[in-house]
Amino acid sequence: MTDVSAAAQTQQPQTQSKLATAGLADNFDTFLTLLTEQLKNQDPLNPMESEQFVQQLVQFSSVEQQIASNESLEALLALQQSDAQLTSLQFIGKDATVNTTYSLLKDGEAKWEYGLPQEAQSVELLITDENGKQVRRLDGDTSEGVHDVVWDGKDEAGNTMPAGVYQLEVVAKDADDVILDYAVRVTHRVTGVEMSGGQAQVSFANGELVLPASLVTSVRESQGQTAPPNTTDTGDETEDESQAAA
Repeated sequence: MTDVSAAAQTQQPQTQSKLATAGLADNFDTFLTLLTEQLKNQDPLNPMESEQFVQQLVQFSSVEQQIASNESLEALLALQQSDAQLTSLQFIGKDATVNTTYSLLKDGEAKWEYGLPQEAQSVELLITDENGKQVRRLDGDTSEGVHDVVWDGKDEAGNTMPAGVYQLEVVAKDADDVILDYAVRVTHRVTGVEMSGGQAQVSFANGELVLPASLVTSVRESQGQTAPPNTTDTGDETEDESQAAA
């Protein structure tokens, strides 16, 4: 079966500047036609003034230059989007750390990291499903710094939840019961890259979780990757880590 949406995406869209240029050309031709007819049929004893026509010609020229500038800006934006996509392609097959509260429950386990700017009096970890329903509450580490959260995939009643996307909310309070700021991030293996709305998107678990590439803070070789064939493993582990452009 042919994917109609995919086929449509392969056609180059007609930009707003191209439409504006076509409309301007039609209006300009009409204007010149009317001007020529008026000049041919004017009263020789009372010739029309040409200042108004000259002014309109100048206005047409100004609009045409503005449209040309818009076309150049659209071309530059397209190049930037293409560059962002090419850069994101390097993420595929690697572990990316992303600033997000969403994580994947896979093989009975979901992981997050959260950071506190200062020590808290209490920390609640609330895990919700894709519909926003709370499925589990945990007590978190109250000390300052970054802490790991490992959820076993079970709800409050001990039932095993289905694999999928879940969200972590951190409720951290100080001694005065004031809610503290926090940061959450996850690390997953990138399985794909796509463009959506002019923005590069990275996908995890074959598209089950899709996030903007701008949220990626670091990328490293996947821990699950094996050594290439016909090579000797010396036992030295190397890590290729690069900072992702925001």
